[in-house]
Amino acid sequence: MMIILNMLILIIFMFIIGNMIFVSKHKHLLVVLLSLEFIVLSIFFFMIFMFSYIEYDMYMLMVFLVFSVWEGTLGLSILVSMIRTHGNDYFQSFNLL
Repeated sequence: MMIILNMLILIIFMFIIGNMIFVSKHKHLLVVLLSLEFIVLSIFFFMIFMFSYIEYDMYMLMVFLVFSVWEGTLGLSILVSMIRTHGNDYFQSFNLL
């Protein structure tokens, strides 16, 4: 029981750290994308933990992984297009309006 509680605390700590990095102001888009992937990874670990605890089918994890890969691909394509148009991934180098 103590191992289960420690794993749950670690997963919640991973999620909170990922959110703190995402919310804090960073200069680079790549850091923001990496923090989003860290949040997705912590949610994936939580889903593995909960589905194995309640002995549920793991098919939903494949759907979640497909959507997380799509999210990562979309973020990388935005990063590449931003670097091609502006020359870097600084948020201060372009106008959002």
